[in-house]
Amino acid sequence: MKEHSKVVLITGANSGVGLELTKNLLSQGWEVVALIRSDFPNDQPIINDALKKKNLRVYYADLADFSSLRSILDQIKKRETKVDLLFNNAGVSFAEYKYSKQGREIHFEVNTLVPYIITMELKELLLKGREKTIINTSSNSLLLSKQFDLNNVIEPKAIPFKKIIGPYANSKLALSLWTNGIAKELLNDGIKIRSVCPGPNRTKLTKGKGMPSYILLIRNLVFTPPSKGASRLYDAAFDFNNEVTGIFINKGKETTIKFSEYETRVLNQLNDIYKNEFLI
Repeated sequence: MKEHSKVVLITGANSGVGLELTKNLLSQGWEVVALIRSDFPNDQPIINDALKKKNLRVYYADLADFSSLRSILDQIKKRETKVDLLFNNAGVSFAEYKYSKQGREIHFEVNTLVPYIITMELKELLLKGREKTIINTSSNSLLLSKQFDLNNVIEPKAIPFKKIIGPYANSKLALSLWTNGIAKELLNDGIKIRSVCPGPNRTKLTKGKGMPSYILLIRNLVFTPPSKGASRLYDAAFDFNNEVTGIFINKGKETTIKFSEYETRVLNQLNDIYKNEFLI
């Protein structure tokens, strides 16, 4: 790490919006710490050059496996000296219920819980950085949620699977709820946190089986390139007053979300899992 360097950590940095965000920040002189499951594509000159110069440092983990995540976060804390900016960007959207190695529904595990764990684990590195900003990738699908039951998000019981507006939307709603719920506490340490919808982008996530058929039919017509989503995430980190924290940003604007009365319960549940299962 060079003296006076700016360091950003990005989960899911090797594809889609995360890849575009990585390339954008590298082009601006940032050093990127990538927390990913599989390799970067080998046809990206800026990525290959950054790997050679060690401006891009890669850490591999299965985010749905606590043992894998715990091991790699320990490595990051030992090897990196600071994190200026954190993008909790990795996420999943499947066409059926799946479960993590810990036994919880994987949308909750990866989209809601893991960003909280990474935030807690990397807090000390963020405190050593300058920007001290966390951006959680959320989704405006949460605005379609008509009810919220945290127990059913964690462990669905005989609930029909609904693409986009089912476990995916609820896991992103829970993400944005805890983002706002923890904001004041983090701001006491000078850390800002926001959740952001990058919008509908043409990525692997939006062309898979997790998407409704009617959306797949119009995907190439109305969905934007992933560079647009990357810009929205980047702008969310820098285009708001430093004291503006906890908010959900949709289409570049602060947007009110429902079910704020569940913020404390979501946070308590995440913290219980973190302390009782992750910190062992």
